[in-house]
Amino acid sequence: MSADAFNCAAVAEVHRPSSTLAPKVGDILGRIGNLETRLARTASEIDAAQAVRFRVFVEEMGAQLSPEAMLRKRDFDSYDAFCDHLLVLDRSIEGDSEDQIVGTYRLLRQDVAMKNGGFYSASEFAIDELLARHPDKRFMELGRSCVLPDYRTKRTVELLWQGNWAYALKHGMSAMFGCASFPGIHPESHALALSFLHHNVAAKDEWAVGALPHLARDMDLMPAEAVNPKRALMALPPLIKGYLRLGAMVGSTAVVDKAFNTTDVLIVLPIASISDRYLNYYGADAGRFAS
Repeated sequence: MSADAFNCAAVAEVHRPSSTLAPKVGDILGRIGNLETRLARTASEIDAAQAVRFRVFVEEMGAQLSPEAMLRKRDFDSYDAFCDHLLVLDRSIEGDSEDQIVGTYRLLRQDVAMKNGGFYSASEFAIDELLARHPDKRFMELGRSCVLPDYRTKRTVELLWQGNWAYALKHGMSAMFGCASFPGIHPESHALALSFLHHNVAAKDEWAVGALPHLARDMDLMPAEAVNPKRALMALPPLIKGYLRLGAMVGSTAVVDKAFNTTDVLIVLPIASISDRYLNYYGADAGRFAS
């Protein structure tokens, strides 16, 4: 799994987790071999996840964070204080749990977001309009996804999705959304892939959503008849391909994030749209990888 689609835009406000979270009993969401997925239990584990994010986003992808973040070698913002942090740990690594974190996702439920100023993705996309069309549904945001290079494998991705799925079921979520990214700040260099998304998997009708008008960049860069689907799929970042396999849709316009050196698209995944193949695979009770 490459690092070309693991983040959304940075938020300038700085937050340093300071309190220890209460440990959770029986909170393992999945295991495959030596890998395990669960939520972060302590502030030190969140700090370690922020260090993993820094390694991927800054050292590998060239993001430019705040001076304090660069000095501390941590990717952090105010959202870290109230989001849940999904971790993948390699239990074969010697040391404490903080030393074993090899992947992470940041999860934000709608009820928590509304108590803390809204969703993170709303800084780029018209999330409020999407929510207003679905007052009876409960949304969760997926963000800050990253995996260390040596662990970009099928089983790591499966564990991350197992964790997301178990979390969504536990909290009664109706839909997931979040940013996914292409490397670089020139959408034109991804014309084939972006045009494929626009013509084939654009969210429509009640699920339609675009970038905020002052940030919106066109994804319709090639006519439909000029798009070779096979080549386009090969050009998609692995994370986005994974979302599409589950049944996700994509927003109508993109956003260029110069701070993170990416071109962002919005992924929208109603729970009801997840294909039966994956519902059966991960388990209707989220028990596929639990042990």
